[in-house]
Amino acid sequence: MAYELKMPQLGLTMEEGTVSKWIKKEGDAVKVGDVIVEITTDKLTNEVVSET
Repeated sequence: MAYELKMPQLGLTMEEGTVSKWIKKEGDAVKVGDVIVEITTDKLTNEVVSET
């Protein structure tokens, strides 16, 4: 089953970000709290975790 993953706003001035690394691969099981992807902005790199 597919889920939509929305880019979180990682800072007050963030306007864009880039997926720097996918942690989970297509078909992997994902639980609440699992790290899914790393997002890089002009100021930082942050991990995005599953909320559902």
